[in-house]
Amino acid sequence: MAITRRKFCHLAAGSYLAIPLISQAHGGNDDHSKIDAYPFRHGIASGDPLSDRIILWTRITSPHQIHERIAVKWMIATDPEMATVVADGIAMTDAERDYTVKVDVHSLQPGSTYYYKFHALGYESPPGRTRTLPVGDVERLRIAFTSCSNYPYGYFNVYGMIARRRDLDVVLHLGDYIYEYANGVYGDGTSINRIPEPVHETVTLNDYRQRYAKYRTDANLQAAHRQHAFITVWDDHEFANNAWSGGAQNHNPELGEGGWQARKAAAIKAYLEWMPIRQVDAEHPTRIYRKFQFGNLIDLLMLDTRIYGRDKQPASPEDTATINDPDRSIMGAEQENWLFEQLSDSNARGTRWRFIGQQVMFGQLHTFGKPFNVDQWDGYAANRQRVLDYIDNNAIDNTVILAGDIHSSWAMDITTNPYDPATYDALTGTGSRAVEFVTPPVSSPGIEDPVKAAQMAAFVRSQNPHMKFVELNKRGYVLLDITHERSQAEWYFAETIKAPNLNESFVTAFKTVAGTNHLVKAAGPSQPIAVDDDYFNQDDTEEKEHEMERSAAGEHYAGSASTSLRTPG
Repeated sequence: MAITRRKFCHLAAGSYLAIPLISQAHGGNDDHSKIDAYPFRHGIASGDPLSDRIILWTRITSPHQIHERIAVKWMIATDPEMATVVADGIAMTDAERDYTVKVDVHSLQPGSTYYYKFHALGYESPPGRTRTLPVGDVERLRIAFTSCSNYPYGYFNVYGMIARRRDLDVVLHLGDYIYEYANGVYGDGTSINRIPEPVHETVTLNDYRQRYAKYRTDANLQAAHRQHAFITVWDDHEFANNAWSGGAQNHNPELGEGGWQARKAAAIKAYLEWMPIRQVDAEHPTRIYRKFQFGNLIDLLMLDTRIYGRDKQPASPEDTATINDPDRSIMGAEQENWLFEQLSDSNARGTRWRFIGQQVMFGQLHTFGKPFNVDQWDGYAANRQRVLDYIDNNAIDNTVILAGDIHSSWAMDITTNPYDPATYDALTGTGSRAVEFVTPPVSSPGIEDPVKAAQMAAFVRSQNPHMKFVELNKRGYVLLDITHERSQAEWYFAETIKAPNLNESFVTAFKTVAGTNHLVKAAGPSQPIAVDDDYFNQDDTEEKEHEMERSAAGEHYAGSASTSLRTPG
C-alpha cells in the first residue's frame, strides 16, 4: 500500500484577526437582526491579478430573498476612502451561482494598489485592498505562499499573520483550501467550536458550497483575502483525498457517493463560484493552469498536477514499472507541452526567474532507497525526468518550484539523481538544475509530537542529501523575497493553532543566487518594504474590541446564518 500524507504525519508515533466582519454601518452594536440581514458574511476578495485587471469577489447572504436575483454594486478606487473611483458597475447574482459575485475589472494601471467595495441590499462591505502586476523593469517582489487549511483541526492564525503583512505583492495558495471530510474523521472541531458544515463528507454541489461558506466565515481568512490579492490552485481535498483525473482514494460509489465525474464536476463548480479565480476556458472548466508575468523579474506558472491529466497513483513504492512508465503523467500531455512552451518563452524574453506553483513535492523523497510517497512526483518519475531534461537541454536557469500538500516545511536542490555523488555534490550544489520550496500548512497536521518530528526530520535529511531544510511539526507560511540577484524563501511559523493567537516567529531562510541553480543558507530574514498606506491605519478600535469579544466567546456568524447557506444546488 502506498504511504499517504496522513501515514507520514503519524509515522513517528484564531485568534481571529482584529478586523471587523461587520461594516461601519452597524456601529459595532449587537443588534442580531442587523447581523442576520448583513449580506457580506463571507467577506470580500480579489484574485488573479494581471497588469491591467483583477477579479473582485463577494457572496451575498439574504435569507429573505434567497430565490430572487440580487443586484450588487461594485466600485474600485485609487484611495482607501473610495473618493477617486476609477470603475464601477452592477453585477447580478442568483441561486444558480450560489449568490456569489465575480467581476473581472479591466483597464487598470500596472503595479498599482487599488481599493474596492460592494453595496447590496442596503448595506456596504468593508473596503478591500488589491494590487495589479507590474510591467517593465521590476527590482523586487514579496510573495507569501501557503496551503492546507483544515477548519476543524485548528484556528486559521496563519491567515491572520499573512493579512498583517503590508508589503506583499500577492498571496499564493497551493491547494487544500478546504477539506472534504466529515467532522471527526480528519480533525474534530467540537471542542473549539469549529465544526464544518455540512457535518458529513462533501459529495454534492450543495455540500461543497456549504463547506466553502463555512470556511469563509473565518475572520482571519476573510482578513487575508481583504488585504491581498490571491492566486490559487486546487489540490485533492477540494475534491477528495488523493484524487486523480479518474477517481480518488476517498471516493466510494459503493457507499452511495455516486459517480466520480459528477462529484468532480460539483467540486469544480463550487470552487469556481467561491474562489477569486479567472476561468481560463469556459468550455473546459477543469483547466486552471495559467501564467502570471511580474515584469522582467519573474514569470509564475501555476500548474494543476492533481485533476487535469493525472494518471492514477502507483499501487506502492515497489511498483517501479508504473513509476517509471514514460506514458504516465501527473499533469497530462497538453499541460506538459504548455509548461515547456512557457519555460522557453520566459527564457527567450530574458525574464530573470521562472517560478512553478503547483501542488505536490517535486523533488525526490526516499527512505531506505525507495520513494516515500507515490502521490507526489516520486510516483511519476518519468514525467519528472522529462521536465528536468527540458530544463537542462534548453539551458533554462533560475527555476524555482513551489509546493504544499505534505503539511511540513522543506527546501531542496533539484537534480536527476541526488543520491549519486558522481552527478550531484551536496556540499557545493554542483549538478543541481533547479530548487524547490515547500510550505508548511495553515492548520493541517504534521507530526504532532515535536520531539518525534525532529527525530524524523533528522532521519529524512540523512537519507536525502539534496534536502537543506526539513521541519515536520509547525504550521505557517513561506515568504518569498525576490530580486534580480537572488530568490530567498523565509519560513514563518505560528505559535499555535489550538487557540486564537497571531504570534509568529522567523525560523530560517534559504536562497538561490541567480545563475547557480542551487540553495545556500541565507544570513537572516530580508528587510520589509516600507508601505505608506492609510488603509492599514484606519481607526477601527471599537470594532476590533467587539470582534475579539466574539472570538473569545467562540461565536460565528455562520451559526445564525446556517439555513441561508443551504442554497439550491
